[in-house]
Amino acid sequence: MQNLLCGLLGVDARRKLGAGRRDDMGDIDGVPYTVVQVANWPNDTLRAVREKPVHAEAQKELAKATFAATFVRLKGGEYRVVMTPTQWADLWRFATSQL
Repeated sequence: MQNLLCGLLGVDARRKLGAGRRDDMGDIDGVPYTVVQVANWPNDTLRAVREKPVHAEAQKELAKATFAATFVRLKGGEYRVVMTPTQWADLWRFATSQL
């Protein structure tokens, strides 16, 4: 995951230690203004799609970040980015304000 984000964004993304703690603020460090949650549940991707974006939103608030995204790993290793409608709207509003 870190290599994917480094390649796509050109940032020094790295795995955070301590995922799952009460003060968890995401799984990946180094993506500015953004909490990144990662779910590698190949036998229950639907559950990951349902639950992890909600966790990412709580982590975003805790981290005082601007954006949140969840990367769900599918069988075979591909990732899909999953967001709540509010998370997507936050990103869209920011992107369109830059035009």
